[in-house]
Amino acid sequence: MTHYDLIVIGTGSGNTIVDERFASWRVAIVERGLYGGTCLNRGCIPSKMLVLPADAAQRAARAGHLDVHSSFDGVDWPALRDRVFGRTDHVAGQGHDYRHGQDGVDALDGTARFVGPRTLRVAPTDGGEEVEISADHVVIATGSRPVLPDVPGLAEAEPYTSDDVMRIDALPRRLGIVGGGYVGCELAHVFASFGVEVVQVESADSLLDNQDEDVARVFTDLASQRWDVRLEARLTKVVRDEGPDGEIHLHLEGSDPVTVDALLVAAGRRPNSDLLDLDGTGIEVDDQGLVVVDEHQRTTAEGVWALGDASSRQPLKHVANQDARVVQHNLLHPHDLMTSDHRFVPAAVFSSPQVGTVGLTEEQAREQGLDLAVVRHQYASTAYGWALNDDDAGFLCKLLADRSTGLLVGAHLVGPQAASLVQPLIQAMSFGQPVKGLARGQYWIHPAPTEVVENALIALEGEL
Repeated sequence: MTHYDLIVIGTGSGNTIVDERFASWRVAIVERGLYGGTCLNRGCIPSKMLVLPADAAQRAARAGHLDVHSSFDGVDWPALRDRVFGRTDHVAGQGHDYRHGQDGVDALDGTARFVGPRTLRVAPTDGGEEVEISADHVVIATGSRPVLPDVPGLAEAEPYTSDDVMRIDALPRRLGIVGGGYVGCELAHVFASFGVEVVQVESADSLLDNQDEDVARVFTDLASQRWDVRLEARLTKVVRDEGPDGEIHLHLEGSDPVTVDALLVAAGRRPNSDLLDLDGTGIEVDDQGLVVVDEHQRTTAEGVWALGDASSRQPLKHVANQDARVVQHNLLHPHDLMTSDHRFVPAAVFSSPQVGTVGLTEEQAREQGLDLAVVRHQYASTAYGWALNDDDAGFLCKLLADRSTGLLVGAHLVGPQAASLVQPLIQAMSFGQPVKGLARGQYWIHPAPTEVVENALIALEGEL
């Protein structure tokens, strides 16, 4: 058995830990799939590379409201797909080759599972002989995977998930999407923009139902104008006709049945901790399968760390990256531990419209009993909003502040560039900047989209 100073399991954000500062360490990196993890290969990067063309297609199709005569004439899907994955697959391959050629690092292609304290058995991807390795420190960075609900006939229908739907050979005529969260809403926008007839099925009474209610309402209203949205509809059975091109029939409780040519299931993800054989290791997991960590990203077993989707209730790449920086620092500086700060984690939905959010929703803030000041400011009331000529869209910036402290506790935007417009509000919350003076204490470019944030802050100051 080979012993190492450090073993890292997973090459998403975990791959960023080992840099030149670990040159004196003996390191093993274990990866069972593609280097770069979900974000690079199956998630946020390729999906956003598809969102930008989808945005362009949507603008061309509906530019008439700006008195521009244009149309969407179709997409070269194979060329677009190959351009996207030609880029990401190349980067993944570079990561693989770099680690396999790096001095002091043993890169193992295979699936790891624990067989004892800080001891792993790795089954090689190529089917070779298993090897056993151990280390002083082990980092669990194994990420998460899509889940399929337990619905009769669903597995037999061979649905797509976010892992493979972006690599399909051809666009279907009709696509069913089960799930109304981030993934479902982003990919609904992509495929609907490219001319696919999309039907999105969601059991809640709105899409993005974990967002602030005002944001979810606006988003749902606008999405429903672009594709078929079935709310409060529960998938009860799936039947696929025989043959390679057999139609897929979705039986729904709360809605009429749906027939589609392809099906995407975006009904959530689960951490990959169950693949690690953690029983008997002293590494605890919670009721969601997340590895339990403390504020330093240490698990309940000595010398074992965890990060990202394997341990976080906020499965976002920027969270995983920050977790990795904390683990990296703490491995190198065991007597000066860094603490993870997950107080103000932002998120975005790159659909149409965009959503950018940070902090508490109004519902959460009221449940906490805060003395709350709330403002809602419409894009349409700004000069840039006039340029958009979407007065009825409902695009808004919603801000929440605690009157007792004068600080922002939540910010929620739905509309063009929301994922960027939320950034100054993230900064204000992260650095404890009071609402008073935040708007008037700096210049805001006129007439830029940021004026919706400026005007919302001015209104919020008047409520404190």
